[in-house]
Amino acid sequence: MDAVQQANSGHPGAPMGMADIAEVLWRGFMRHNPADPTWVNRDRFVLSNGHASMLLYSVLHLSGYPLSIDDLRAFRQLGSHTAGHPEHAPHLGIETTTGPLGQGIANAVGMALAEKLLAAHFNRDDVSLVDHRTWAFVGDGCLMEGVSHEACSLAGTLGLGKLVVFFDDNGITIDGDVRGWCADDTPARFEAYGWQVVRAVDGHDADAIAAAIRTAQAQSAKPTLICCRTTIGRGAPNKQGSNKTHGEPLGAAEIAATREALGWPWPPFEIPQDIRAAWDCREAGTAAQLEWDSQFARYAATYPNLAVEFARRMRGDLPADWRDIVADLLQQANAVSAAQATRVSSQFALNIIGPRLGELVGGSADLTGSNNTFRKDSRAVTPDDATGNYVNYGVREFAMTAMMNGMALHGGFRPYAGTFLVFSDYARNAVRLAALMRQPVILVYTHDSIGLGEDGPTHQPVEHVSSLRLMPNLDVWRPCDTAETAAAWAVSVERQDGPSALVLTRQALPQQPRDAQQQAAMARGGYVLVDCQGVPEAIVIATGSEVALAVEAAAKLAEQGRRVRVVSMPCVELFDRQDAAWRESVLPAAVTRRVAIEAGSTGLWWRQVGTAGRVLGIDQFGASGKAAELFRHFGLTTENLQRTIVELLAI
Repeated sequence: MDAVQQANSGHPGAPMGMADIAEVLWRGFMRHNPADPTWVNRDRFVLSNGHASMLLYSVLHLSGYPLSIDDLRAFRQLGSHTAGHPEHAPHLGIETTTGPLGQGIANAVGMALAEKLLAAHFNRDDVSLVDHRTWAFVGDGCLMEGVSHEACSLAGTLGLGKLVVFFDDNGITIDGDVRGWCADDTPARFEAYGWQVVRAVDGHDADAIAAAIRTAQAQSAKPTLICCRTTIGRGAPNKQGSNKTHGEPLGAAEIAATREALGWPWPPFEIPQDIRAAWDCREAGTAAQLEWDSQFARYAATYPNLAVEFARRMRGDLPADWRDIVADLLQQANAVSAAQATRVSSQFALNIIGPRLGELVGGSADLTGSNNTFRKDSRAVTPDDATGNYVNYGVREFAMTAMMNGMALHGGFRPYAGTFLVFSDYARNAVRLAALMRQPVILVYTHDSIGLGEDGPTHQPVEHVSSLRLMPNLDVWRPCDTAETAAAWAVSVERQDGPSALVLTRQALPQQPRDAQQQAAMARGGYVLVDCQGVPEAIVIATGSEVALAVEAAAKLAEQGRRVRVVSMPCVELFDRQDAAWRESVLPAAVTRRVAIEAGSTGLWWRQVGTAGRVLGIDQFGASGKAAELFRHFGLTTENLQRTIVELLAI
């Protein structure tokens, strides 16, 4: 109440309504160590209804995490650790960014899946090295969002028995009594998913809450939903139970009345020492971690290779021989001579690096055969066998991406998964949160343009590549052949500070010749693929399937004595991060006659070509027809590009 009031902004109702549940869970059942918030075998906690952030900040502070009372005073202020909605800060005990409702529960499903997969790989009969739970708080809003259906359905199918979700069943959302717009039978819905459901728990009765948690702990084959009947804003005598407590401060008068009703005489931000001492979880948490450390030492003595591999993966380090793996990948990729789709090139790369990188867990949203995400060592994860390394997500693009975020946040995995590029729209908010949290997930997007042909404009992404490029921290790769696809995979796996999207073709593309210097330059995002003698008269910038058009146009103009440089720019974001000298060597400022060509929206390319340049692309929806005919229809041909360059040279 006090933090929201001081900020004059926030949501006091849910924190007040769920406080009793949090007290029982955090003090009685959570296995965690505030003295070492990143302990690898800690329980994970996700506040999916992220607007209740003051509840999370309060229990983190009280239980001993490095979140000070001054941090609570600075709630929602610029530069504070206590943002309006939690953001990823593992050193403070904040596991994941939960603002957009529903994504937190999907993250939690990903975390629980990560725990199950790690346990299946590393645990042995005599030592359970990986053994922790994932707990999540959700509200009505989380369960109304469609992503919760996607994720929770799959959680039930996969039997994620260490996932426990508390449903804050207070019957109130922003607009008021939820029965006016959501009359779902939530317990029945989750039972239909294959969950264990504990119904009608009094969310203000500590004994009832504890009993429900023990029921959840006794179930190992199914995730558990604990339905807690609560009162939003509990304790506020004039506003509790109403939407007036949801998203605004209670006001000084109501806070004073609440203090009196609760018998709480202390002033704002003052916590009595006996209460503070009773909440402090550091001693118990340290003891639990020391016990696990002893267990790990026994494990390392018996299974030294597994122990080294586990520690490496949980640190997020790549294998010691990673540079050798990359060298082998690029050598084999450069030896490919036949034309092939870059989605096929992607699978080629995966077949080389996947078997040597245990943390690389794949998947697809029911498009495995089209996305080419299944590699030669892939084995599907099933309800009865978690030793696999491939997740069939079903037609669930949003949950797939949010679950990958959860797996990456958990640690020990580098998840990748695929869908058609046009369906990235379904997953977009989870892609955004991956970028916001800087999680190194790899998004495989195939069927990248009108090149997919007859499926027509509903399936032909036009604006998607440009819209993804607008997202901060997201690297978007659109390679032109097998070598660039291999480089994209290598750089994406190496990247630790954000997600990467690999945008791949359905149609076959020719292989481009490169010398050793050019092969190394691919990893810089943009480089000179074809050059001319002397200073270029014009530069063509191309990506993906249009690189071959640019190379052909430059060759024809060279026969006429024109000097045209071709720049392949598979990753604009990475190129923009290069030093000024590299960017100038590729795109010299003095050469203002520039043309960019890409089978998609043209808007962002003007930054590269300048006001004196031209852009060939598609600023309208596509059409149904054969790919070759569509490229001619939209003017994406060698001849049209050649004419455009000649027109520029004539100015």
